[in-house]
Amino acid sequence: MSIGKVVTTENNEISQDGAFVRQTNRFDTPFGNEPGLLPIESGRYRLIWAAICPWAHRQMIAIKLLGLEDVISVGKVSPIRTPHGWEFSLDPNGVDPVLGIRYLPEIYAKTDPEYSGRATVPTVVDVKTGKVVNNDYFRLTNYWETVFKPFHKAGAPDLYPEHLRTEIDELNDVIFHEVNNGVYKAGFARTQKAYEDAYHLVFNQLDKLEQRLSQSRYLFGDKITDSDIRLYVTLARFDVAYYSAFNTNRNRIIDYPNLWGYARDLYQIPAFGDTTDFDAIKKGYFLGNNAHNPYDILPLGPDTSNWKTPHNRDKQFSSVN
Repeated sequence: MSIGKVVTTENNEISQDGAFVRQTNRFDTPFGNEPGLLPIESGRYRLIWAAICPWAHRQMIAIKLLGLEDVISVGKVSPIRTPHGWEFSLDPNGVDPVLGIRYLPEIYAKTDPEYSGRATVPTVVDVKTGKVVNNDYFRLTNYWETVFKPFHKAGAPDLYPEHLRTEIDELNDVIFHEVNNGVYKAGFARTQKAYEDAYHLVFNQLDKLEQRLSQSRYLFGDKITDSDIRLYVTLARFDVAYYSAFNTNRNRIIDYPNLWGYARDLYQIPAFGDTTDFDAIKKGYFLGNNAHNPYDILPLGPDTSNWKTPHNRDKQFSSVN
């Protein structure tokens, strides 16, 4: 069924029935060794990310788990998106030291002067050409996991094992539409029906994932996969931001015994926890350009020290590990 023409503004993409419709990715050429693909080279690419953004966060988790920190250079923008777009205000003089830009849209304009969409994170820039080559957040972790394998550190986990790829892809699609992007559908809805539809979509799926995680330590047994990275980034943002900022307030993640234990289990792995900045997440969602917060009130809670408490999932599932 058609959802109607999409009305695009600087801040959102809304259909005529009030539903949020995320813009498509403009730069989606795959990485690979075949002609026409983005060549696999160490030191050639720069990943731009923001600590607020779940799509960007999962790139950093994968890169750290796989040991690609010296292969892919990283630039970081402020979590508070400005009316001019993502800003490199965290860097000296407010300029990315490699790209020499203040705002991310500058390099999108250089790459394609006709581009009229939002400049998004994650963005991968070819430092040889100084142009954007990929902002396909949905597939990007899969490239780090597969074609960049020659650069993986010794003992790196297989996050995208061949025998599970069909199942992982199917679950990733559900996680994206019903959880990752589901919270945005609720938060950016412009009609009651669109909001309620998204609200139920999110919590119906969280209920299913709660049940699934009562049976195994991770989504696919006792080994972390790409799917765990994708689910984690939403769980990490849920109680501190989505619950109140996006009105997804039937339950908190802390109210789900298995999801909460699972989230803490992952958080206590350095690649997950060290890249999770709860303060930046709150600032981005409550003070950013898309926030519905005219007085810029930054919530004090919730207390996030409980993310370091024992999860006991290693013991709970020790008999099957």
